[in-house]
Amino acid sequence: MVLLSVLDTLLLVVGGAGLLYQAVCVVAGLFVKERTFPDAPMDRRYAVLVSARNEENVIANLIESLHAQTYPSDLVDIWVVADNCTDATAEVARARGCHVIERRDQVHVGKGYALSYLLGHMIDAGLEDRYDAYFVFDADNRIDPRYIEEMNKGFHAGFRILTSYRNSVNLADNWVSSGSALWFIRESRFLNNSRMLFGSSCHVGGTGFMFSRGIMKRNRGWKFHLLTEDLEFTMDSILHGDRVGYCGSAILYDEQPVTFRQSWRQRLRWSKGFLQVFRFYGPALIRRAVRERDFSAVDFTLLLCPFTLITVVRTLLGVLFAVFGFVSWSSQLSYLSGWVSGTVTGVLVMMGLAALTSIVERDRIGATNKELFAYVLSFPLYMLSYVPISFQAIFARAEWKPIVHRGN
Repeated sequence: MVLLSVLDTLLLVVGGAGLLYQAVCVVAGLFVKERTFPDAPMDRRYAVLVSARNEENVIANLIESLHAQTYPSDLVDIWVVADNCTDATAEVARARGCHVIERRDQVHVGKGYALSYLLGHMIDAGLEDRYDAYFVFDADNRIDPRYIEEMNKGFHAGFRILTSYRNSVNLADNWVSSGSALWFIRESRFLNNSRMLFGSSCHVGGTGFMFSRGIMKRNRGWKFHLLTEDLEFTMDSILHGDRVGYCGSAILYDEQPVTFRQSWRQRLRWSKGFLQVFRFYGPALIRRAVRERDFSAVDFTLLLCPFTLITVVRTLLGVLFAVFGFVSWSSQLSYLSGWVSGTVTGVLVMMGLAALTSIVERDRIGATNKELFAYVLSFPLYMLSYVPISFQAIFARAEWKPIVHRGN
């Protein structure tokens, strides 16, 4: 069948290009030093934006790490939007000197809407010109004492949007938290670090990023409300010609889900969000890649392309066509055997990638060698679970739901 041939060619060409690019990034990340920015005066004023929903157990840790910064505290204001909270999140933040705005809206749910509400309030209050740039954190984050100082260097170097190194406070809890943590550490070391070398744009990963006042004004606050608002923000920035920078010396610590159910629900939302972003931004990215010869657009077209979904659809169509006699069973069994051998190869590659990440980032990872060995073995299981998650994302109505944080 022509359709199957087209899908096979698409998977081979586009998927092969994506894998080759990932391999090049890994090699570059191994042998090229992380870019550092020159020292800069600590004279810019920053607003820290935190969207928090029932985070009374963890938000104090973030606030305390912000108060412990080497950057002058009088140039950093913390703004918290207590989003549909039913606990003492607002009180905890106020008691620690934060500006707190409470929001009640059960219809427009999610971090994107909360950030829109918070920035809208600040604009209405005439504060849009008070700050040179804005940081975005999640309530469960903690940051290194030099975080703002290091990001300030990147801002002075000319980047209007910056993301940072994403580590984890609970990588060693179990195989679920380690899978997520290793994935983000890998992205920092082997993707964003390499993108800086190639002159490409980096990926804003949901938390631990900064954007300038000019970006905020262009967006009239925050206009991104898809399920993966961070990815939407990245795509919009690339389409406007912005280059998102990466500051690897600014280290953020995130708390990962520890139960498979929580992780599944979170990644289902991400998978659904990727499909949303591909639908709304994919065609424009492809056009920009062709017309402007923008490598960042090529990079993120490969990132957004739903390879797992296409593979699942191709497999199901092959079986269905064989049932109705449109193609032979032998051809599809041959395809399936190739898929199985490819999966085995993929498992080995994923183990190797997890091992490589653990080795090169050993000094930054809070786990014993014994734990890391076990998590390297379990990493492929974490990643393979994306296959059913991606398939479910086609039909599921994934909604934003908060992850319960314990505050290690």
